[in-house]
Amino acid sequence: MVGELRFREFRVPLGPGLHAYPDELIRQRVGHDGHPEYQIRWLVLRRGDDGDEGSNPVDCKAEHILLWMSNDEIYANCHKMLGEDGQVPRASPESAREAGALDRAVLGEMETDVKSLLQRALRQLEEGMGAIPPAPLLHTVHVLSAYASIEPLAGVFKDPRVLDLLMHMLSSPDYQMRWSAGRMIQALASHDAGTRTQILLSLSQQEAIEKHLDFDSRCALLALFAQATLSEHPMSFEGIQLPQVPGRLLFSLVKRYLQVAALLDQLNDNAADPGAQNISAPEEFNAERSRLELEFSMAMGSLISELVQAMRWDQASSRPGSWTRPTGSIFQPQPANADLELPAAQAQRGLRRSRRFRPRSEFASGNTYALYVRDTLQPGMRVRMLDDYEEISAGDEGEFRQSNNGVPPVQVRWESTGRTYWVHWHMLEVLGFEEDIEFVADADADQGAVGGGALGVGEPPSWRWKPMAELYAAPYALPEDEDAEEAEHLTQAEWWELLFFVKKLEDPDHQEVLQILQENLDGEILDDELLTELAVPVELAQDLLLALPQRLDDSALRDLRNCRVYRKYGPETLAGQPPYPPFLEAQARPQPPEDASRAAKEPKTPGCSSPLQQLVEGYGPAGDILLDLERTFSPVGTQELEAKRLLLQLQRQPQPFLALLRSLGTPASNKALHLSAMRILTRLVDFPEALLLPWHEAMDACMSCLRSPNTDREVLQELILFLHRLASASRDYAVVLNQLGARDAISKALEKHLGKLEMAQELRDMVFKCEKHGHLYRKLTTNILGGCIQMVLGQIEDHRRTHRPINIPFFDVFLRHLCQGSSVEVKEDQCWEKVEVSSNPHRASRLTDRNPKTYWESNGYVGSHAITLHMRQGVLLRQLALLVSGEDSSYMPARVVVFGGDTTNLLNTELATVNVLPAASRVVLLEGLNRFWPVIQIRIKRCQQGGIDTRIRGLEILGPKPTFWPVFREQLCRHTRLFYMLRAQAWSQDVAGDRRGLLHLSTRLNGALRQEQSFADRFLPDMEAAQALGKTCWEALVSPLVQNVTSPDEDGISALGWLLDQYLECKDAAHNPQSRAAAFSSRVRRLTHLLVHVEPCEVPTPVVALPRPKGRNRSRDWSSLATRGLPSSIMRNLTRCWRAVVEEQVNKFLTSYWQDDDFVPRYCEHFDKLQKASTELFGPRAAFLLALQNGCAGALLRLPFLRAAHVSEQFARHIDQRIQGSRIGGVRGMEMLAQLQRCLESVLVFSGLEIATTFEHYYQHYMADRLLGVGPSWLEGAVLEQVGPCFPNRLPQQMLQSLRTSEELQHQFHVYQLQRLDQELLKLDDSEQKDQVGHGASGQPNGREGEEAAAAEQEEENEDLFYEGAMPEVSVLVLSPSCWPISSICHVLNPRACLPSYLRGTLNRYSNFYNTTHPSVGRGPKRRLQWTWLGRAELQFGDQTLHVSTVQMWLLLYLNDLKAISVERLLELSGLSPDMLNPAIGPLTSSRGPLDLQEHKDAPGGLLKIREDSEEPRPRRGNVWLIPPKTYLKAEDEEGRNLEKRRNLLNCVIVRILKAHGDEGLHIDQLVCLVLEAWQKGPCPPRGLVSSLGQGSACSSADVLSCVLHLLSKGTLRRQDDRPQVLLYAVPVTVMEPHTESLNPGSSGPNPPLTFHTLQIRSRGVPYASCTGTQTFSTFR
Repeated sequence: MVGELRFREFRVPLGPGLHAYPDELIRQRVGHDGHPEYQIRWLVLRRGDDGDEGSNPVDCKAEHILLWMSNDEIYANCHKMLGEDGQVPRASPESAREAGALDRAVLGEMETDVKSLLQRALRQLEEGMGAIPPAPLLHTVHVLSAYASIEPLAGVFKDPRVLDLLMHMLSSPDYQMRWSAGRMIQALASHDAGTRTQILLSLSQQEAIEKHLDFDSRCALLALFAQATLSEHPMSFEGIQLPQVPGRLLFSLVKRYLQVAALLDQLNDNAADPGAQNISAPEEFNAERSRLELEFSMAMGSLISELVQAMRWDQASSRPGSWTRPTGSIFQPQPANADLELPAAQAQRGLRRSRRFRPRSEFASGNTYALYVRDTLQPGMRVRMLDDYEEISAGDEGEFRQSNNGVPPVQVRWESTGRTYWVHWHMLEVLGFEEDIEFVADADADQGAVGGGALGVGEPPSWRWKPMAELYAAPYALPEDEDAEEAEHLTQAEWWELLFFVKKLEDPDHQEVLQILQENLDGEILDDELLTELAVPVELAQDLLLALPQRLDDSALRDLRNCRVYRKYGPETLAGQPPYPPFLEAQARPQPPEDASRAAKEPKTPGCSSPLQQLVEGYGPAGDILLDLERTFSPVGTQELEAKRLLLQLQRQPQPFLALLRSLGTPASNKALHLSAMRILTRLVDFPEALLLPWHEAMDACMSCLRSPNTDREVLQELILFLHRLASASRDYAVVLNQLGARDAISKALEKHLGKLEMAQELRDMVFKCEKHGHLYRKLTTNILGGCIQMVLGQIEDHRRTHRPINIPFFDVFLRHLCQGSSVEVKEDQCWEKVEVSSNPHRASRLTDRNPKTYWESNGYVGSHAITLHMRQGVLLRQLALLVSGEDSSYMPARVVVFGGDTTNLLNTELATVNVLPAASRVVLLEGLNRFWPVIQIRIKRCQQGGIDTRIRGLEILGPKPTFWPVFREQLCRHTRLFYMLRAQAWSQDVAGDRRGLLHLSTRLNGALRQEQSFADRFLPDMEAAQALGKTCWEALVSPLVQNVTSPDEDGISALGWLLDQYLECKDAAHNPQSRAAAFSSRVRRLTHLLVHVEPCEVPTPVVALPRPKGRNRSRDWSSLATRGLPSSIMRNLTRCWRAVVEEQVNKFLTSYWQDDDFVPRYCEHFDKLQKASTELFGPRAAFLLALQNGCAGALLRLPFLRAAHVSEQFARHIDQRIQGSRIGGVRGMEMLAQLQRCLESVLVFSGLEIATTFEHYYQHYMADRLLGVGPSWLEGAVLEQVGPCFPNRLPQQMLQSLRTSEELQHQFHVYQLQRLDQELLKLDDSEQKDQVGHGASGQPNGREGEEAAAAEQEEENEDLFYEGAMPEVSVLVLSPSCWPISSICHVLNPRACLPSYLRGTLNRYSNFYNTTHPSVGRGPKRRLQWTWLGRAELQFGDQTLHVSTVQMWLLLYLNDLKAISVERLLELSGLSPDMLNPAIGPLTSSRGPLDLQEHKDAPGGLLKIREDSEEPRPRRGNVWLIPPKTYLKAEDEEGRNLEKRRNLLNCVIVRILKAHGDEGLHIDQLVCLVLEAWQKGPCPPRGLVSSLGQGSACSSADVLSCVLHLLSKGTLRRQDDRPQVLLYAVPVTVMEPHTESLNPGSSGPNPPLTFHTLQIRSRGVPYASCTGTQTFSTFR
């Protein structure tokens, strides 16, 4: 059947390629809150199943999910299902019968006919009670079946007489009679699932129906049930081995399932129309609902109990710790080395510790600890692993062997693997030698006893505790605290679980237990209603649990021991031991076949007279039943009454019977035991009561005996006779044999014994005829299990919606078995028992050592090499692979054949043939086997290049038995995802309607997450299952919510953005804890903490091993590792929203305060406020701090160029002022440093932005003034180290580097001067000797002119060598114009004209030194020095030390020889402009200066003279700073406008180049090269731009990249989607292009580079003083 997908536009994603669509309304009810709820069926379809367009047909058997939804949820997710009144319309009965409706008169006549036919059929049934039914009865039933197929007549067939008729027909021995009954049932069940379920339930509830139904009738009913449930629960358990369940148990399960389904329908119908109930008596309505809930819970508990037994989950041995898991948040991902996932390692760590060696926690860093371990370890010492590393787990212990310089360097032999493995130093904890290790088990046990409370078990620290280092990383959804009064009583779920066993008691025991309850509850009379709501104290529950085991049968007792209330309050918990050890231990630990075999092989003792007695030794008194049976079935005669009594005991305690049946699976050497067992079993089959025993649970032992080639013929004959007798007595066991593959086994036995086995042929035919019944049983088992899973999921969904506890008994048991296997990692060596090889068995271990460098090498002839695997029982191979190597050449396999069989002698089934390529390294032989093979043999038939022997590097065997966990996980995650995605959409609609609803969102989220956490702690014992639930819930609920609340609306503002903006606005007012602002801020913080608490905080990553092993441990396959560290969608949306909020806040601040004088301090304060708010809202997470910086950057990018330039200049000015202010020292200096640090944190945002270029420009100017005017300091380097990324051209760093280079040159120059001085003195000595020797010789006039010129040049260079005064100390700074901002106004210093001789000679010698050490290279321009007026000096003036600039030094030294000089004369002498000279004169003529400026009529600019002492008081001693004050630039001046013109010109060049390349675009590196080339060739900035900026007309790659970023932000350029490094022209822009001209007009090549030279002068010795009494100036520095 197909239907139409009507609401295809409402699609909910459930997973990759999986979507859910609303289909139709099923039913309606009133919810727990009084509002209507609707059950909607959602279709689950794969991608492509729903088509691309139109309404395609959809299979009605498609998987679906039934979900209760409120009106708001339907409106938010599928509003088209709502009617005009806002309610979901329900189909009226009239509209349902519109198509093909019958006339009322005709319908009435047909109803009368049906009643008369029913009476006739009952009369004919009474008349024909013989074996052969009368033909008229069959005709009447045929007509009734035709009427039953008419849907409007379905109500007539609800007459109880119809059920009586069907019951008699189904119990008839005639096949035609039963077939007619089945046809009538099919006709009645063809209308809808509800009618079909009602009919089946009514039939199954008939008294003693199982006694009246034979095998065929029961199969007919089971087939109807299978058909009914197939479309309801289309669930597949492919690959999972389902147990063989006989039809009798299946029919019982069907009855339980139908009863639970009917009660669930009654519960929903009871709540569907409460108006139909008596509104004046709501107590009656609540009591009726409570009664139904109790009946449903009891029925569901019975169903789960029987299903657990049918699936044989109760016999599976539970692994340690399977009932509890470490407490922790299910929403936070657990790290690989978390202590929560290593309970065994924790236990081991608590038992053994070192007495004398230090743990890792005592060291400050991992490197220090690694050095300690390296120096401490000695060969033979015990060590423990601290971290997970590849194959070694944390907590594993081993023995240290050796170490070397490899990676990893430490070799340890580990006990967990039995071999050596290399690890790192810091991963080990030193335990020492055995005498150094102490055991602390007693202390731990005492501590656990103290902290264990009533349970006597020490609980781990609660996850409520949040360490201060990770305050925001701990779970924020805390569970509710338990009430102390409620802890004294059982919860309702616990009481109902206990009440389940009370109701299972027989009437006398039941009354006795009720009497106990009444005595302890003040003698109050207990009825069913009062029992439901009873508050039972814990002490009373403990008394009941002590009394119940004596009154329950074996099956119920197993259930009692597995239930939660018994584990919590039972006698085992109180006393620490089971109340009835002999029986319970024998029941919990049945003797396996190998134990029975071992007992049979042991020599007989005088007390053991038979093999049967040896078998029952381990079962105590319960085992004596088998011995009594053996005596009862003696050859003398059978005692029927005694046998029936013993059978009744076996029904209560079936373990001895199962042990007897499993003894057939022991080796063939136990012939006596086999014959004795089959003698008893064969006699048991004669009793009808014996068919109720669980034969099916141990039938595989019979099949093992039947398949074994070593089974004795006599034993085999007796086994076939026994099986034939059992299958004849109950054909259910013939079906079980068919499912176990008995047909093939019997055929092989007949072939072996040449057909001389009595009844073997008949047994094989009987088994073959049950083939279709075997398929039916498997289908039924699948449907019942799938139906139970769907009911469980429905209860979980109802628990989520109503917030009411789940009171179903064994609910946790069922979930535990469904989740079992989720946290169990089955290693490869657990898949096989042993590995055998055809030759060289001493090397067989190399196949499984996981080391690709070792190998097993065969020794034999071609085709004789084989590897045999003996698999563990029941393990299905998922993959089998060989590891080979091409290095082995002719030893490498070429053709491999795999065989499977039951024993090594019966390997007849070829499973695979594989040809191995020469380049292969891993060869997959088998994958996905659906059958268990006890023995698998790998045969190497041929080797490469005709080789004889072979080499195999390793075996990879993957074969853990599949569990139900993957299937249940898929269903659980689908239901959870659908439920919470619908709820998230509904909550998002509420927030969209009113943004203030976000304040209540944290309460809603916290409630939902707390409920899921409590559910996982209560019902999910495995960590993986709990984590899967938490992850699905978080992704389905929080991810859509975050996406919706962070999406901007029509105004461009998101709901969460508005909330965060309000939080920032009222942050100052929230300091008062009693204010409304404080309450508002608290709600906002709770919401943001909850949204981000799953994402772990970024902490320093410890030193761990690389994820991919290298070096020595390369054998592990790491291809399955997933990529880590990727941000989630929640974090992306939250960070994007926070960035938008910060950008808007910063943009408002910049718009309002960018022109203020205190703009930078206020901006730093605002930035600090945003940083604190980020930490308050989201914790110390780097993602939000990065979003904060990006938001600030976005606001800065929105500024116009001149405004951005003004902002950058203000920051550069503020930093300059704080650096200079920090030189003051003291408290004021420390305050300046603190302000500087806050400013630097704000400046870091400039990195990567266009504003960084202008910031670097201004910072470069101010830094140059500091370095040349005051001198360098440590603070300059510290500042650059912190804000270095903000300088794209790295000019400030180059400036500091040039200073270091100048210091090195100064040192070299000092050595150079000493050498020249030595040379001059040596020449002087030589000339004196020559004069003495050649005193009378006549001179030669040749070459006199050249010698005079050289002498003049030498005299100029050495004119200060013979200076008699104190020589000043001169320091020269060589500054490169490529990084120093030196304008052309400073390039005018002429040392010969402006400086005295004792300074001039030093500068000349330095020029010669520099030209000598820096010659021109090749044909390039010659490097030359040009002296500038930049620099500073120290002069001695009396008792004062004057700190002046170079210009001021020249001026003061010039006044040494003059009394007065006019300013106009100074301008002529120096060639300086008034803009440079006047600022230098100002400080000298101030109150602290030594000069006076007097007006004179002949000197327009004034007359300068030295101030007399009597004229004006001034400081007499100490240092006087007279350096001209710094002048700051203005971005609004011509210089700022020229920078903007340069930026616009670069934009034009970039756009023109990209336009020329069209859609192909250009790589970013190629674009930069082309722009730089075009800038050098022209056009270039105008001459005014060159003169005002100096080297500003130059262009670097950083300038080009800055312009590219600007054009990308404006949308002018775009990136290619697949190649983001390629840029394309997007839209045209208007760029202001300044008038351009050639940078070098009239020149064919570039100008030679200029090297500017700044001097620093320092004196040596006593200051110079003239002969006169007038004070003069002498150069000190």
